This record gives sequence, C-alpha cells and structure tokens, in this order.
Amino acid sequence: MIKKKVTIMNPTGLHLRPAGIFCNMASRYQCKVTFEYDNISANAKSVLSVLGACIKKGDEIELTCEGEDEEEAMRAMVEAIEGGLGE
Repeated sequence: MIKKKVTIMNPTGLHLRPAGIFCNMASRYQCKVTFEYDNISANAKSVLSVLGACIKKGDEIELTCEGEDEEEAMRAMVEAIEGGLGE
C-alpha cells in the first residue's frame, strides 16, 4: 500500500468532467484506489463518491493505492491531477 498527498489545481475543482477523468484513470488499474478528504475515505473509481466529496481548487487529498499495480496507478493518478484533469 502506498499513500501520497496531492493538491487539486484545476480551476473548478472536481466537478463532473474532471471527476470523470479522475475515475477513468483510477479504473484502468486493478489495485484498489481510494482517497481521503475532510476525514472521509472514498472509492476513487466511483464518480458519485468523487462528486460527493465536493473537492475544490487548492484542496489537498490523500491518495491510497493498494494492490499489484499500485505504483503504476499512483504515478498515473498524480500525473493526471497535477496536469489539471483535462482543464
């Protein structure tokens, strides 16, 4: 299991389109991908969980990847977040 804190940088936070990109990226990997925000842990592969967290620009989340491809998943998730999730 690996964990990493990342800051959401895209201007509108994780609204529907970037949340979809976030979830699609997480779903590419077999490992379990979760995130923690505001003392809530949620499934990063679920759009409803991501939208329900109401994450805005500048908010910090902690990603957790656990499983056989966890390092590759973490690297891809961090790159996608730091790249603005399509915005």
